[in-house]
Amino acid sequence: MTAQDPQLPSQPTQPPIELPTPDTRLPTPSSRQPLPPWRLWIPLLVQVVLIIAVPARDAYTYVAGRSITLQTAPVDPYDILRGYYQTLSYDVSNVETLRSLPGGDWFNQYQEQPLSFYVVLEPPAQANATPPQPWTPVRISGDRPTDLTPNQVAMQGQYDGWSITYGLETYYMPESRREEINADINQVQWEEREAFVVDVKVDRGGNAVPISLWVRDRNYRF
Repeated sequence: MTAQDPQLPSQPTQPPIELPTPDTRLPTPSSRQPLPPWRLWIPLLVQVVLIIAVPARDAYTYVAGRSITLQTAPVDPYDILRGYYQTLSYDVSNVETLRSLPGGDWFNQYQEQPLSFYVVLEPPAQANATPPQPWTPVRISGDRPTDLTPNQVAMQGQYDGWSITYGLETYYMPESRREEINADINQVQWEEREAFVVDVKVDRGGNAVPISLWVRDRNYRF
């Protein structure tokens, strides 16, 4: 008898593996649309406007504002990071002084957020003195006054519950004259505080910019 090769059991046939079909609906890097130009230049334009807005407002106030004079006394004459400057503190920066004026109870409503207010000032009786005489605060208003007399000016301030600022607090000294100015200021603040005043311009909106500093009869332009 012829030996028969044993038959191996048949193996089940495996179905072919199917790879997933790529989803052609997903955008490929080459098919993405570029951002429209306005998405890039509009944010840049907004930043430029914000940078220019404050100097432009100050320039308008400088040209169109009304001149007044404020009584002041200097403190902190040197900052190592910024160089020589004077930090100015005004009579109208004193909260208790303003509380005593008509409308001064406005300060009692302060809660947590800084608030804007207006101080109304009138000129001195002696208009052409040298140095000029400071204007006098006569009342306080939480809103911009619309009933000012021809000789009155309303200047806007900010109150944070502790201090009052007008954007007039820092005067940077010219490099070439800093020693001269410092010597004048240091002497005046001890001997004749009333001779140390600042000329300011205030526009119709109450915004103010410093123009010049008076130390006795000497005038230093900002």
